Amino acid sequence: MTEQKRRFKAEIAGKTYTIIGPGTTAHFQATTALLNQQLAQIQKLSPELSLQDAAVLLAFNALSDQVAAQAAKQLEEHEEK
Repeated sequence: MTEQKRRFKAEIAGKTYTIIGPGTTAHFQATTALLNQQLAQIQKLSPELSLQDAAVLLAFNALSDQVAAQAAKQLEEHEEK
Protein backbone atom coordinates (compact mmCIF):
# COMPACT_ATOMS: atom_id res chain seq x y z
CA MET A 1 0.00 0.00 0.00
CA THR A 2 1.31 3.45 -0.88
CA GLU A 3 1.84 5.89 1.94
CA GLN A 4 -0.24 9.03 1.77
CA LYS A 5 1.71 12.20 1.08
CA ARG A 6 1.49 14.95 3.67
CA ARG A 7 2.17 18.65 3.63
CA PHE A 8 4.45 19.94 6.36
CA LYS A 9 5.63 23.48 6.96
CA ALA A 10 9.26 23.37 8.06
CA GLU A 11 11.24 26.34 9.26
CA ILE A 12 14.82 25.83 8.12
CA ALA A 13 17.45 28.45 8.89
CA GLY A 14 14.70 31.00 9.48
CA LYS A 15 12.88 30.39 6.21
CA THR A 16 9.59 28.48 5.88
CA TYR A 17 9.38 25.62 3.39
CA THR A 18 6.41 23.39 2.55
CA ILE A 19 7.57 19.80 2.43
CA ILE A 20 5.36 17.28 0.64
CA GLY A 21 5.99 13.59 1.05
CA PRO A 22 5.24 10.41 2.95
CA GLY A 23 6.01 10.32 6.63
CA THR A 24 4.59 11.32 9.95
CA THR A 25 4.57 14.76 11.45
CA ALA A 26 7.00 13.47 14.07
CA HIS A 27 9.38 12.33 11.31
CA PHE A 28 9.25 15.71 9.59
CA GLN A 29 9.77 17.54 12.90
CA ALA A 30 12.76 15.35 13.81
CA THR A 31 14.29 15.80 10.37
CA THR A 32 13.81 19.58 10.51
CA ALA A 33 15.35 19.78 13.98
CA LEU A 34 18.37 17.68 12.93
CA LEU A 35 18.85 19.73 9.77
CA ASN A 36 18.77 23.02 11.69
CA GLN A 37 21.12 21.61 14.33
CA GLN A 38 23.65 20.44 11.75
CA LEU A 39 23.43 23.69 9.76
CA ALA A 40 24.10 25.65 12.96
CA GLN A 41 27.05 23.41 13.76
CA ILE A 42 28.60 23.92 10.31
CA GLN A 43 28.10 27.68 10.55
CA LYS A 44 29.62 27.74 14.06
CA LEU A 45 32.69 25.81 12.89
CA SER A 46 33.05 27.90 9.71
CA PRO A 47 31.31 31.25 10.22
CA GLU A 48 32.71 32.62 6.97
CA LEU A 49 30.55 30.19 4.96
CA SER A 50 27.34 31.42 3.41
CA LEU A 51 24.13 29.62 4.29
CA GLN A 52 24.13 28.20 0.76
CA ASP A 53 27.64 26.78 1.16
CA ALA A 54 26.76 25.34 4.57
CA ALA A 55 23.68 23.69 3.02
CA VAL A 56 25.78 22.18 0.22
CA LEU A 57 28.22 20.73 2.77
CA LEU A 58 25.33 19.35 4.80
CA ALA A 59 23.84 17.72 1.69
CA PHE A 60 27.24 16.25 0.80
CA ASN A 61 27.64 14.82 4.30
CA ALA A 62 24.14 13.32 4.21
CA LEU A 63 24.70 11.71 0.82
CA SER A 64 28.12 10.46 1.89
CA ASP A 65 26.49 8.75 4.88
CA GLN A 66 23.85 7.26 2.57
CA VAL A 67 26.49 5.89 0.15
CA ALA A 68 28.45 4.37 3.06
CA ALA A 69 25.30 2.76 4.48
CA GLN A 70 24.39 1.30 1.07
CA ALA A 71 27.92 -0.07 0.63
CA ALA A 72 27.82 -1.65 4.09
CA LYS A 73 24.43 -3.21 3.33
CA GLN A 74 25.68 -4.63 0.03
CA LEU A 75 28.76 -6.08 1.76
CA GLU A 76 26.57 -7.62 4.45
CA GLU A 77 24.24 -9.15 1.84
CA HIS A 78 27.24 -10.51 -0.10
CA GLU A 79 28.70 -12.10 3.06
CA GLU A 80 25.36 -13.80 3.82
CA LYS A 81 25.45 -15.66 0.49
